[in-house]
Amino acid sequence: MLKKILILVLVVTLLSTSLLGCSNSSDEKNDGASDSGSDVIKIGVFEPMTGGNAAGGEMTVEGIKLANEMRGEVLGKKVKLVVVDNKSDKVEAANAASRLIEKDKVAAIIGSYGSSLSMAAGDIVKNAKVPAVGCSPTNPLVTLNNDYYFRVCFIDPFQGTVMANYAFKELGAKKAAIIQDVTQDYSVGLSKYFVDAFKKLTGDDNSIVDVTSYNSGDQDFSAQLTNVKGLNPDVIFAPGNYGESALLIKQARDLGITIPILGGDTWEAPEFIQIGRKAVEGAVFSTHFTAEAPVTEMSTKFLEAYKNKYNKDANAFSALGFDAYMVILDAIERANSTDPEKIRDAIASTKDFVGATGNITLDENGDAVKSAVIKKVSNGEFKYLTTVEP
Repeated sequence: MLKKILILVLVVTLLSTSLLGCSNSSDEKNDGASDSGSDVIKIGVFEPMTGGNAAGGEMTVEGIKLANEMRGEVLGKKVKLVVVDNKSDKVEAANAASRLIEKDKVAAIIGSYGSSLSMAAGDIVKNAKVPAVGCSPTNPLVTLNNDYYFRVCFIDPFQGTVMANYAFKELGAKKAAIIQDVTQDYSVGLSKYFVDAFKKLTGDDNSIVDVTSYNSGDQDFSAQLTNVKGLNPDVIFAPGNYGESALLIKQARDLGITIPILGGDTWEAPEFIQIGRKAVEGAVFSTHFTAEAPVTEMSTKFLEAYKNKYNKDANAFSALGFDAYMVILDAIERANSTDPEKIRDAIASTKDFVGATGNITLDENGDAVKSAVIKKVSNGEFKYLTTVEP
């Protein structure tokens, strides 16, 4: 009798386990279907949420999330953001892009703050034929010979020329020194275009008195600055990450260097002022957008929505993140498809799209033709100076 009871218990247990396993399997399948099925479109985002570029990545993602809240559906389907931290690292950036494509099966990708990080994902999106739209990577190599990479920002040849013109025409500079982050494609590229434009403006191949370098993460710039000081330039152009740049300027002022110091769009981060404090007063840089001068009806809508959501004024990177998302959704709508290749074709044909940062038309290289904004640090705030048309 006991033996029969034990056998019965064993049979019941096995049946229960089998049924439970079937139930769990069914639930998992349904969850997956509701997440990646026909009612959801996934947009991947790979941005630096930690590491040296974290502030830029965080600002960008704020704009992307706001855009997703304002327009969370397209073609009658819900749009889901899949955000992956690329940790301000090239290898991690490549891994993040691969994960978004292979595991998350995204229809398109947004990213990344930092030209080097974007370039690390270039071949991955190209080979997988999944379109990517950069928000603020300005190095020309990001999109060069890559039919699947686009961007909603201007590029460094324009930005470098804008700052060279400012140095020559507004400051009356005849000699300039360059201090660049040799490990950042952004910094090296932007420095080159400034040099080329400045030499052309001055008509003097010797107008660049020095080009000196440092590495990302460095905190002591005394050797470079002491050398530059002895050459007596009229201006220093030092594009780099906001952290290193703020320290560099602070050390320059401590060494008695009082000439103007100029930079690029990466300086527009609160941390630049927090680190540099009074030393960065008067620092001038180029950027993509200003809350002080809305350029489109969408600019005004974005500024109001951003202020309501985050209780602070919008910055260029949040605006560019917003625009990158909206450009992708516009392309999905025009393509009337969630197929990545069809979305890619629609993105490539983007013309006169009204974004927060201005009207966006993509050229044959996938680059946006847009104006640049020049700002200056004044009384601990970023103040708008002027807009420069392409």
